Amino acid sequence: MYTEEDTEEVGTEQEELCWSIDMDWFEANERSLVALVRGSLCSKCRKRLDSEGKLTSLDDLLTAIRDCCSTEPAYISGELPIMESVFRLFLANGNQPLDLIEMGRQLSERRGVDTYRTSVEILSRLLKNDRYYGIRPAVKS
Repeated sequence: MYTEEDTEEVGTEQEELCWSIDMDWFEANERSLVALVRGSLCSKCRKRLDSEGKLTSLDDLLTAIRDCCSTEPAYISGELPIMESVFRLFLANGNQPLDLIEMGRQLSERRGVDTYRTSVEILSRLLKNDRYYGIRPAVKS
């Protein structure tokens, strides 16, 4: 249960701060964005790309997600961890920066369950502590 103090911790400034995947963060932290994105493909695209037997570029993976995976209802669901859902949301929307309110709204629509996990307060805490998905504050375009 959250107290009034917890709610005050996330002020208007935090709500308006936009977030996106920082592609450069992966190289700086010796992580593979391609591997992480590949793991976010739907089973149909994963099978198709595996059958082609070639190394797939990040652009190819992002195109597959945009054109196919993101249209699948289960691509972002209540069965996924919240941060995986956030990462997939950015992949599906072309990595357009989102503020916490819009992010929470879209996640609630897609996940359909446990909307308290997509509240501004929880998203703020999770994103501030992200050390895996490279989601960082961004300038909204």
